[in-house]
Amino acid sequence: MSDKPEQDPMAKANPADPMKAWTDMIAQSQNAFAQMVAPKGDAPQANNPFVPAASVSAFTNFMQVLMRDPKKLTEAQAELWQKQGDLLKHLLNKGGISEEGAQLAPVKDRRFKSEEWDKNLNYNALMHSYLIGADWLKKLIAQNSSELAPRDLKNVEFFSQQFIDAMAPSNFALTNPDVVKKTVETGGANLVKGANNMLADLTSGAGHVRRADFKAFELGKNIAATKGSVVLRTPMMELLQFEPSTPKVGAIPLLLIPPWVNKYYLFDLQQKTSFIKWAVDEGYTVFAISWVNPTEAHAEKDFEDYWLEGPMAAFDAMEKITGQRHVNIFSYCLGGTLTVSGLAYLAAKGDDRVASATMCATMTDFSDFGDFEVFVTDDQVEKVESYIKNKGYLDAGDLSRLFSLLRANDLIWSSVVSSYLLAEDAVASDLLFWFSDGIGMPAKMLDTFMRKVILDNALTQPGKLKFKNTPLDLSKIQTPLYFVSLKDDHVAHWQATYNGAKRFKAPKTFVLGGSGHNAGTINPPAAKKHGFWTNPTFAATPEEWFAGAEKHEGSWWTMWSEFLRGKSGETVDAKPVAAGPLPVLEAAPGSYAKTRA
Repeated sequence: MSDKPEQDPMAKANPADPMKAWTDMIAQSQNAFAQMVAPKGDAPQANNPFVPAASVSAFTNFMQVLMRDPKKLTEAQAELWQKQGDLLKHLLNKGGISEEGAQLAPVKDRRFKSEEWDKNLNYNALMHSYLIGADWLKKLIAQNSSELAPRDLKNVEFFSQQFIDAMAPSNFALTNPDVVKKTVETGGANLVKGANNMLADLTSGAGHVRRADFKAFELGKNIAATKGSVVLRTPMMELLQFEPSTPKVGAIPLLLIPPWVNKYYLFDLQQKTSFIKWAVDEGYTVFAISWVNPTEAHAEKDFEDYWLEGPMAAFDAMEKITGQRHVNIFSYCLGGTLTVSGLAYLAAKGDDRVASATMCATMTDFSDFGDFEVFVTDDQVEKVESYIKNKGYLDAGDLSRLFSLLRANDLIWSSVVSSYLLAEDAVASDLLFWFSDGIGMPAKMLDTFMRKVILDNALTQPGKLKFKNTPLDLSKIQTPLYFVSLKDDHVAHWQATYNGAKRFKAPKTFVLGGSGHNAGTINPPAAKKHGFWTNPTFAATPEEWFAGAEKHEGSWWTMWSEFLRGKSGETVDAKPVAAGPLPVLEAAPGSYAKTRA
């Protein structure tokens, strides 16, 4: 047996393979070109509605600020060249040791994990030069931030970061040592295969670099596979009920409400990480809403329709099945925004059927909504409205492009390197598979959400938003509330979610989990990861709350389960789904979940 490492498969390719690859690429190119020049209504890539025109004026204003004080700008430029000069002097010194005897600080950045970035003088110089330039640009913006309008500052910060991320030397074939090595080993076959991957993504309308291995997962088999059934279908959702796994269950059922732009099975990935499977095993009677992927037929569906034909319809069905009028809710992200709106509607109607409501990673006060501010302005809303006017809905590909921009290094550039430059095989990642399987949004719903909920911040103003002509007032909610936020959340910053939670007058608990928007949410206790913080006192600011918080190891799931158990009533005998009064329409995950955009 040889001790030599196995060669890359492309290095042993048949000489005819490159010819075939080029032929395939030509065909893909023709297809891509045909789609890009097609009429706008037929080309998903023809226009990107999330390219803010306001960014141009923001950078113009920033340049005017810089030019007001030429001396200050000259000093900043001199500082940049001084640092670059010090770097060059440092690297040219034998052994990479400066005259002061100090080595360059190690770089803790996943983009530069290859040993060549440290071992090779050229790559090392390029890496540190890039990092110096990136830090300099961010510092320059920060030093002049007080002279920019808040919205201009947000645009400049966001798109400067996009530029910084895009210009990383790791993103280019000739300046990434791993790509150079593989290109030499394969005779360039990786770049040919990568070009094919890029063209396939362009013509797919997916809206992002497709890294997921779509052959690795099958809904109902090895993902979204917790046993259950569809027991109700409305134009907006399918209601799933999951089979009990314990002889006794809590009498009051639990309803999972996901974001209307995502499929529910983030909470039912593989069995070892499935929140739904864990909750069933904890002895809860679990239901979940699976949202429809909208078409032109849903164009006039509004925010209130998602509540009335979603959770409200589910409540009635759950009461028939369990005999219990009350229900507990677990909601996530935009599903939580919908939930608090619905709770205000129930409060106005004097309906107390919700025993408790949990909102995970949820914005309820949009006075500060992070990087999304760049994409939601009056002008931007008009642009999006015009873009979807004839189609009647915003599709999943458009939303994927937006979400990818918010985490460009993770969702764009690392994938570009992996798929287009290294031509690595698709990743068998359940999370990437789920991310690639999105849901769109109806035109009317999108208009209400962007104009009223976000721009007008209507949920913070009693009566500003209505469901079926009923004014909503979140201060009237009396339902016990449980808020879970995530410390590194890039979508719903925990400080903003905390400020929103603080406004509620109902009994409330706030818990801060570790990690980010998705990973911090899907954090099974068995993994023993991330940890969480608690503080029973609602301090005046998020920073004060955190300063007084206690750190716990493990997952917030276990502490939340203690809360939920106290809201689930007495234990009763578990019954199979088929024994209920409503007919089983089909097996979970149902038709809506299986419909791809």
